[in-house]
Amino acid sequence: MSSFEFHTGDVLPSISMSVYTLGTPHRDSRGKITNAVMLLHGTGGSGRSLLRPMFGDELFGPGQLLDIEKHYIISPDNLGHGDSSKPSDGMRAAFPRYNYDDMVLAQYRMLTEGLQVDQLSLVIGTSMGCMHSFVWGISRPDFVRRFVPLACNAIEIAGRNRMMRKMVIDGFRQDPAYNGGNYDKPAELRMGQTIRTYTLSLAGPNPYRLQAVYPTREQAEEALNGRMEQALSSPVDPNDTIYQFDASRDYNPAPRLAEIKVPVLWINSADDFINPPGLGKPEALAAQMPKARFVLIPASEETRGHGTHTAARFWKDALATFLAENP
Repeated sequence: MSSFEFHTGDVLPSISMSVYTLGTPHRDSRGKITNAVMLLHGTGGSGRSLLRPMFGDELFGPGQLLDIEKHYIISPDNLGHGDSSKPSDGMRAAFPRYNYDDMVLAQYRMLTEGLQVDQLSLVIGTSMGCMHSFVWGISRPDFVRRFVPLACNAIEIAGRNRMMRKMVIDGFRQDPAYNGGNYDKPAELRMGQTIRTYTLSLAGPNPYRLQAVYPTREQAEEALNGRMEQALSSPVDPNDTIYQFDASRDYNPAPRLAEIKVPVLWINSADDFINPPGLGKPEALAAQMPKARFVLIPASEETRGHGTHTAARFWKDALATFLAENP
């Protein structure tokens, strides 16, 4: 897409948005697409993450809730992620400092200009995509008919959540090899890669599951060492990661939630370190939206912590009820 203006006033002559689709668009008598469903991935992820078996095999098959014979599935790499425009493409730390408003604008332009979609039947967003759902509901209230935000909060990113993000950001920026963003190879920033891996190893998984899978000290330490080895063999780009973790800095839809009039199914899990039960009083926040329901998935040795959002088997029954009640 051409001439993209960021909220900062910076303008790039063009940006790219990579997108993965399944199914075929259905059109009404006016030629408008009526069956588009957009999936929105989490921080540091890709549109491909929501096409994996634990998500797609539960939803996209014949007779399933999002059967691709009936639904047109759209799963983009969001701005700053995957194969879409991002700092590591060449601008490095000179890339415009985007936020969630910019990311949602890029999604909107990808849909309307690239795919000729001018209304979405449903948005399912995980983690960062969950937060993007609330931004969509406020900024473009007539574009999406239904929302299913998974694993997030609707309050300002502060407290432990912002501290966690700052740990990752500072781990890279304070790494001696960072050089103002002009490093040679991502793996050279060993301190930053280590801090990111350790932080996400603590924040992401389900503690009950980790205890069951790694019940001894030796097994737990071996698992962490394995994660670190993998992180150094396939390192993330530091500039991309800094931008990704900082993009939520001014997110705070809570004061405007009452403006979201369409049906909303908001699902969190009780074993989510990032969004623990009761934080921000999500039940009360959901009550501000006239057609919203909040569901909390109980913790068990089977749930996946923050990552429960991608394991559709834990919440697809609630989704089925929601879609039946809001066709």
